[in-house]
Parts: sequence; C-alpha cells; structure tokens
Amino acid sequence: MQSIGAFLRNPMSFLFAHTAREERVAEYVIREHRRGRDLADILQDHYVQNRLSPQQQARLLEREDVIRAVSTDDLDAARQYLSGLAA
Repeated sequence: MQSIGAFLRNPMSFLFAHTAREERVAEYVIREHRRGRDLADILQDHYVQNRLSPQQQARLLEREDVIRAVSTDDLDAARQYLSGLAA
C-alpha cells in the first residue's frame, strides 16, 4: 500500500502499477521465451489465458522487461495474434 505522501505526489500512479498477477505472468512469458518458444504460442497457454484478459496481455507486451527479452518479430506476431482476438 502506498503512503499518503506518495499518493499525493503522484495521484495517478495506480494507473501504471503492475499487479502481482501481471508480474508472475511476465516472468512466465520471459522464461518460456528463453526456452525457445514463440511469444504468440506462449500467449495461447492456459496459464496466460486464465490469468490475463486480452487487454492485459496487450499491456504485457508494452512492459520494458518483456520487450528486452523478446525479439521485435515475436512482438509483432504476438500483437497480431491479440488484435485478432479483439476483432
């Protein structure tokens, strides 16, 4: 929980905070990608699907740690996969 002083300095900070669930899924995605799996395939895993909505998955792809861990081609393919879910 943030202190009152921290909240008053940046009252909108909660909008950019990652949840513990997102943290765990991000760690999972990075770990699986390092094992050689494609990012779009990882996003289709039940572990990811059961924990994050398509909007949360899209936000996951904007995280610095995920971007650093995966290639641009994988990010593009995963974003195309997610845009297909939204349509």
